[in-house]
Order: sequence, then C-alpha cells, then structure tokens
Amino acid sequence: MKIISTNISKIKTVVYNGKEVKTGIFKTPTNEPVVIEKLNIIGDEQADLVNHGGVDKAVYAFSHNHYDYWKQTLENDDLAVGAFGENFTISDLDEANIHIGDHIRIGTALLEVSQPRVPCFKLAIALNNKNSLKLFTQYYCTGVYFRVLEQGVAKTGDSVVIEKKASHDISVKKLFQAFFDKKYVGYEDILLEALTLPELAVEWQEKLKKKLAIESE
Repeated sequence: MKIISTNISKIKTVVYNGKEVKTGIFKTPTNEPVVIEKLNIIGDEQADLVNHGGVDKAVYAFSHNHYDYWKQTLENDDLAVGAFGENFTISDLDEANIHIGDHIRIGTALLEVSQPRVPCFKLAIALNNKNSLKLFTQYYCTGVYFRVLEQGVAKTGDSVVIEKKASHDISVKKLFQAFFDKKYVGYEDILLEALTLPELAVEWQEKLKKKLAIESE
C-alpha cells in the first residue's frame, strides 16, 4: 500500500436545500508533507467537531482502488482524489483485510484502526448526488478511520504498512456490513464480538449497543 494523495481542506460555506452549510469535506491534494497530530492533521479543518475529527476520527483514509467503481456508478469520470473527504488516498487499502485495532504505519506516524465511516449528508454535497449516501452504504467499502498512536509526518508516495494485526477477524467491511445488512449471515454474532473490542471507537460501541437492544425487544 502507498499514499497516492494527501488531501486537506479549509472550511467552506455552501448552500444545500436552501440553507447555508459549513463543511470541510472538499479536500484537495497537497504536495507538501502533512503533520499528523492526535486530533487531526495540521492544516485540515473540520466544521462539525462533534461528528468529525477527534481522537477516534483523527485521520480518514479511502482506497484509490474504489475510484473506478464510483466514476462508473456516479457517471462522473472527473471524480478526483479527495472527493470522499479523505485525508489519504491509498492504493490497495482493502476494508475486508483491515481490522479494528490493526496498527498501520503511514509515513512516520503510527495509527490504529478505530471504526468504519458512516456517511452524512455532506457526502451527497461533495459528490453532487442525492443518492450517494444510499449507494455508499450498500457498497460496504467505507474507507477507514484511525486514531493516532504516534504522531508523525506523511507525504504522497510514502509506504503504508500494517505493523500489527489484530487477533480477531472483525474487519472494517465486515463490521459495517453486519450493521447495515440484516441478510448478512451471523450479523448479530459479529456485532456482539465487535462490542468486546476495546479498540472500537466509543461512537460505534454505542451504536452497536443501541441496535442490539432494539432487536432484542
């Protein structure tokens, strides 16, 4: 795996459904190395600090391999890296083989996989497609959120290396699909196992508890 592009953004104000919305999703490539700190990447701004950034979502990466699928699905050949709001566009980042709690070296920084990404309405703004949230959810390849174990620097072309694999088989894709696809065989067992993982982001722990409680009623 390698960094194809490093992407950052400033907060922008756009009009969506007749209302002004502030967002940091419009990320564009930078040729400069980026500094990865505990809560975010220096120079990358988030408008909604409740749902973006922070310890468990300090860094977001998306696979470059998904872009051909999305160009075809969205009928947009001009879809550029950074379009999904990712800090890092990475080659061969496979959510099916990336597990909650994996330690991954990106540049000189050491990151830990914390959760899948659940898209919000701002993705529809970024992709200019009202159906994109449904399509993104049904594709199950969400990109990966990380917390920062060791701060560092990364740049385009740097290697991305899994330094420590988790001892379980709850991948980012498996967890996301088990949560959203009731036809997924054994989904409840997967969610229950995921709840035992201390590396899983608190936000997702709460989501799983709520979902399992509702379905047990």
